[in-house]
Amino acid sequence: MLIKLADSKAFSDAIAIMSELVTEVRIKVNKSGLSAIAVDPATVALISMRIPSSAFTQFEVEDEEICVKLEDLKQVLRRAEAGSILIFERKENKLLIHIQNEVKRTFTLSLINLESEEKAIPVLEFTSKVEMSSDMLQKAIDDVSIVSDSCTFVTGNTFVIEAKGDLNSCTAEFDMNRARFSGQAKSKYSLEYLQKFIKAGKLSDVVQIQYSNDYPARLDFKGNVEMTFILAPRVEEE
Repeated sequence: MLIKLADSKAFSDAIAIMSELVTEVRIKVNKSGLSAIAVDPATVALISMRIPSSAFTQFEVEDEEICVKLEDLKQVLRRAEAGSILIFERKENKLLIHIQNEVKRTFTLSLINLESEEKAIPVLEFTSKVEMSSDMLQKAIDDVSIVSDSCTFVTGNTFVIEAKGDLNSCTAEFDMNRARFSGQAKSKYSLEYLQKFIKAGKLSDVVQIQYSNDYPARLDFKGNVEMTFILAPRVEEE
């Protein structure tokens, strides 16, 4: 395997986001590109990352898997300044990462064995779909997190993100001038996870949200690096 990537920042950002949810990951490399899917230890969230082969300036691969500790990979990628070229090369049970700018640096990471079974993005049916600015979603999530640890998505005549604490509440409401939405649905989600997901706004100016009543939500950020998140709902006990 020998692959070269010119957009080091987007890949570094994606790995940093993934490392906040899982500690180890299985990265699949084949002719279509590079991809990874993982579920957090609490089985509340699924995270997927994909980079198509067309995003690489050199892509010499066979079907293979690379299992790594994300913290180690994140620390190496942090050493790549903006504009650096990344070259990944596998040699037996080692992953060589070359960072090229003024100086060529090489890091060697030991590959690990993962016993967990391979994950896949589940097929879900949604009744509501929202497309909006990643920046606006970021601000709304930051707003509602002041008053609670969870928020509710509501789609109807407008799209609303609302949160209620013991004493305080906050509502962010978007009309068709600020977001594109369809369908009707209402569901509650953890803000701890949403605050981590929205960091993928670095990769895409637009986020697509899909959900249904008391049902998992799916958030998609499609840039040069594509990231998908699926989050289980918080269902109120009667």
